[in-house]
Amino acid sequence: MNGLYDEIRVALHSVWTRRWLVLAIAWGICILGWLAIATIPNRYDSRARLLVDVNQILPDDMPGGGGLGRQQIDQIRETLTSARNLEKVAVTTGLIPAGAGEREKAGAVAMLQKNIKIVPQQDNIFEITSSIAIGSLSDKDNAKLASGVLDSLITVFRDDQLRGGRVNAREGLKFLDSQIADRERALREVEARRAAFEAQNIGLIPGGTGSPAQRVEAARAELSQIDTQLVSAQAALAAANGQMASTPATVPGIGGGSVGGGVARQQLAGAQGELASMHARGLTDAHPDVIALKSQIASLKAQADREGTGGGAGSMQNPAYASLAAMRAERQATVGALSARKAQLTGEIARITSQQIQNPGIAAEYDRINGEYTALKAQYDKLLAQREQVRLRGDVQTETDAIRVELLDPPTKPTSPAAPNRPLFLTAVLLAGIGGGVGGAFALSQIRASYATAAKLEQASGLPVIGSITEVVTPDRHVERRKRLVWLAGGGAALVGLYALLLVAEFVQRGMVA
Repeated sequence: MNGLYDEIRVALHSVWTRRWLVLAIAWGICILGWLAIATIPNRYDSRARLLVDVNQILPDDMPGGGGLGRQQIDQIRETLTSARNLEKVAVTTGLIPAGAGEREKAGAVAMLQKNIKIVPQQDNIFEITSSIAIGSLSDKDNAKLASGVLDSLITVFRDDQLRGGRVNAREGLKFLDSQIADRERALREVEARRAAFEAQNIGLIPGGTGSPAQRVEAARAELSQIDTQLVSAQAALAAANGQMASTPATVPGIGGGSVGGGVARQQLAGAQGELASMHARGLTDAHPDVIALKSQIASLKAQADREGTGGGAGSMQNPAYASLAAMRAERQATVGALSARKAQLTGEIARITSQQIQNPGIAAEYDRINGEYTALKAQYDKLLAQREQVRLRGDVQTETDAIRVELLDPPTKPTSPAAPNRPLFLTAVLLAGIGGGVGGAFALSQIRASYATAAKLEQASGLPVIGSITEVVTPDRHVERRKRLVWLAGGGAALVGLYALLLVAEFVQRGMVA
């Protein structure tokens, strides 16, 4: 512990003996450091908060509603500090003088792009910061320019948004009109080619809408459904036949045969009347409903013949049997209609297939023309829908404020520099100067071969030290030392006073900006 204490005493003594060197180094470091700090211009920051929103005038599922708003906000975020806008800002604030060349304009725009920061706080709220530190301007001018840049940027942005939406809508409509005209002309050409092709190949192209392949596919789909329905109808008819086979046609009764026979004949007369009505409406015998009704009439005639003219005195027609007979007739008609439709579809498929086999080139060419027409028609319909959407969005932006730009917090007026922290830097330079002086004196003491104590000399030489001579200070020498101490204290006080003066000047300068 005593050894450490001695080392500290020796170090302090070596620094003290070179105190003038400490003061000189401190002055040199401080002067150089403070001059370097003085060359750094003060940076003034101005901040503002901007709300950019899209009014939800249209529903969310239509262009111009919620989805489009998000796209517009992303576009606003990217174009807020575009080179075109910043050049307008630079001209408005005087950063680009009149008659400036392209290089000066590019330099001013690059400086603004570097010193303007946009931080999105939410989807549509942005914090904009403008930092200005131009060495050729005073602090007051830099502070004024920082807020002026934000004012000009927000004004330019508002004007561009109001004009840009309407211009974009007009340009979009003009482009869509030209595209629609092209598609309409192409559709007419395809329609003319298809009509000419059909006229040249009458009888070789099957009628109906759609291509032959599409008609065959539709017929096969309908045929599959009819097969299913026919199986179900045949099963229902078989069940009705089984029930009729197990049900007697007559039941015992007293004098009721004439009544039963009258019922059968009444049903037969009604069916024949309905058949006459169908013929009057122009239905032919090949019509499915006529075929079914004729089958029902034949069944009713057979029942009437079995019953006879007068019936039996001891029996009458079974009502359950008559109901089952009517049900069977209806199901027979259904089976007949489905069978006829199946035969018709099968014949249609066979006819189209035969025509395609006999004339494969014509069918392929017709399919190609139809496919081209279908594609052009879909594009044409899509363009018409897009044009209506763009027109509606343009009307919204013309008649209302579709894009709302609101200034939440106006640009702040900076009263103190944001950087550099000059008081902190001045203090750091002062401490660095003092530390540098002390360090330099200590390093010099380590280089020179002198010893502060007899023990140091004995340790270094390895020889015993017989004795040491103490310095004798005369009165004149003492007065001289005191005078030099006063000069040393004055030099140190002057350094600290200069530091304090620089601090006062810094705060006075800030007060002038405010």
